[in-house]
Amino acid sequence: MENNSWPTWEVFTQKKSGAPFEHAGSVKAADKEMALLNARDVYSRRNEAINLWVVLTDNITASTPEDMGPFFDPANDKMYRSPNFYKTPDGIKQIN
Repeated sequence: MENNSWPTWEVFTQKKSGAPFEHAGSVKAADKEMALLNARDVYSRRNEAINLWVVLTDNITASTPEDMGPFFDPANDKMYRSPNFYKTPDGIKQIN
């Protein structure tokens, strides 16, 4: 398989333990092992990350700008989903 026909892999990095993973960029690789090695070489060579995820770009499903309407509208008719109906335990600061 030639390099220009290799699939694209999206790279997600974690900067420190417990931190969320963030999209860092992408790499081309023939398989998942090579993708992980390429991601390590490109996105963590200066200790920018302690953990990496690589995902085939074709395996990511995303919303589109056309989804802005009903897809993202809140479910205002389901008031039970609001945290206002739950008692906050003592010692927990409630943020409004």
